[in-house]
Amino acid sequence: MKAILVDDQTKQLYLGEAGEPSVSAGELLVSVKATALNRADLLQKRGLYPPPPGASEILGLEMAGVVEKAGADVKGWEPGDRVFGLLPGGGYAERVAIPAGMAMRIPDHLSFEQAAAIPEVFLTAYLNLFVLGGLREGHDVLIHAGASGVGTAAIQLVREAGAASIVTAGTREKRDACLALGAGLAIDYTAGPFVQAVQEATDGRGANLIMDFIGAPYWQQNMASLATDGKLIVIGTMGGSKVSELDLGFMLRKRLQVIGTALRSQPVSAKIKLTEQFARFAMPRFADGRLKPIVDTVWARDQANEAHARMEKNQNTGKIILRIQE
Repeated sequence: MKAILVDDQTKQLYLGEAGEPSVSAGELLVSVKATALNRADLLQKRGLYPPPPGASEILGLEMAGVVEKAGADVKGWEPGDRVFGLLPGGGYAERVAIPAGMAMRIPDHLSFEQAAAIPEVFLTAYLNLFVLGGLREGHDVLIHAGASGVGTAAIQLVREAGAASIVTAGTREKRDACLALGAGLAIDYTAGPFVQAVQEATDGRGANLIMDFIGAPYWQQNMASLATDGKLIVIGTMGGSKVSELDLGFMLRKRLQVIGTALRSQPVSAKIKLTEQFARFAMPRFADGRLKPIVDTVWARDQANEAHARMEKNQNTGKIILRIQE
């Protein structure tokens, strides 16, 4: 089969040949129509984020496509069914195997490209907001990188939970997009510290929950922005991972929690449970339009390097999509 592969020397992407995936009992073989970019792809192609043991070496953490074959013991799926879901790898290939419990049915009104924009970012946001963060109605949530794929998903989930979101984003266009999705306040992080704006927006209480992709550079401000009993969930360390100063006394006095999280490395059983929880909450909302995938741009598979360059330059609002097959 054809797959988008990485040149080990140049770290550039090219269209080459890869072995066909095997289908075990309990899995679906899917003909991939579209996949989406994630920052993990940028790291993996540079050798900085290897896939979990047993996972495909091919890039791609999500896909949308058509069921070709259902393995033994699989019920409820037939060849021709439209399907999307999370992957440990392999989404940049023409075919991929996925545990049936991690597969979700594409709503009729969504295209393959739109469906491919959902799994990684919405499941990541759901995990961190609801499962780890304990999001409740009335909470205030600070979302960094608000215009990213996870950010645009989180804004919508916070809104649907009856909570309020504050986001940071670097351009007027991105901030406007966040506000249009339901964010209550969009802060220009290039203009200076964000703590005062967060405190003012929450009447001095601070945020109950912070989702952070930046890491060390935001540590002190995040601590100062949290409400008593607040949670900081560290999803990434784009700005660095080493914190120079840590005041444990401050954390104790305010009863703060810091949670590190990664979705890709979780066992299949946990991903299946998460998919089931997410589907119960989100699929009716995708069906009636309350939730929607945010697609930045769609690229052909021979434009994979250009698509990666767009993400590397932080130019996207929402998800960058690769069309794998027509």
